[in-house]
Amino acid sequence: MPQDVIAEINHKKLTAVQIVKRAFFIIIGAVLMGVGLEEFLVPNKILDGGIVGISIILSHLTGFKLGLFIFILNIPFFYIGYKQIGKTFALSTLLGITILSFTTSLLHEVPVFTNDPLLATVFGGIVLGAGVGTVIRFGGSLDGTEIMAILVNKKLPFSVGEVVMFFNIFIFGIAGFVFGWDRAMYSLIAYFIAYKVIDIMIIGFDESKSAWIISDDHKNLGDAILARLGRGVTYLTGEGAYTGDDKKVIFCVITRLEEAKLKSIVEEIDPSAFLAVANISEVRGGRFKKRAIH
Repeated sequence: MPQDVIAEINHKKLTAVQIVKRAFFIIIGAVLMGVGLEEFLVPNKILDGGIVGISIILSHLTGFKLGLFIFILNIPFFYIGYKQIGKTFALSTLLGITILSFTTSLLHEVPVFTNDPLLATVFGGIVLGAGVGTVIRFGGSLDGTEIMAILVNKKLPFSVGEVVMFFNIFIFGIAGFVFGWDRAMYSLIAYFIAYKVIDIMIIGFDESKSAWIISDDHKNLGDAILARLGRGVTYLTGEGAYTGDDKKVIFCVITRLEEAKLKSIVEEIDPSAFLAVANISEVRGGRFKKRAIH
């Protein structure tokens, strides 16, 4: 295959509409994170994790603005992100971090929404998670910790998630000495809430599930799923490793609200069928759109 064709396959430029859409949502996400930090967490001495957490500690100790530390400490990760992930990711991250830095600076003198540490923890975590999740969903990042974790993962026998967790435990430990252990515990709660909200923003509220069914009565099962759930099915051919027998595998995609109905259909038609259900973060194309139920 010619090199120019390979290059075109490997890298397809974004359209102007896609660029504007991505930039818009990254800006919205960065502003939301700035609000979560300056209007909820930072005034109540509650931390986020990662590079932002370090920035909050340094800002508190030195008196310099939070946005300055967020931008400076993330500079090395723009370059690393460009090398490891790509130009689009690096530019998206640069835009997000820049907007976040400006937002925190502009909101620094704005009266806070609440001085109650519990309310600040809960709502700060929600707003911050919504902002970070939006930026990640549209191809950027607001913190270099994950990029650093990817590099460490290549050198040490730890997963990316484990590296991030160790790093954040270290940060919250420092927060205990700087702000007090009650604030460190509030910070852990805020981080957990933000983490769950990030998942919701990336995966979405209408979480989809994939179902794999192995059954000798696959035709009746497939017809029942189509008729009673309104979902299309795909028949795959498999082979039992132990028996060597040919097997038909039914594959379909459902919503989480339809999982119980699917299980009841399988139990009713073939109680001995093998059923595996897994979460899917995103579904595109094909005929996933729900058909009318007869």
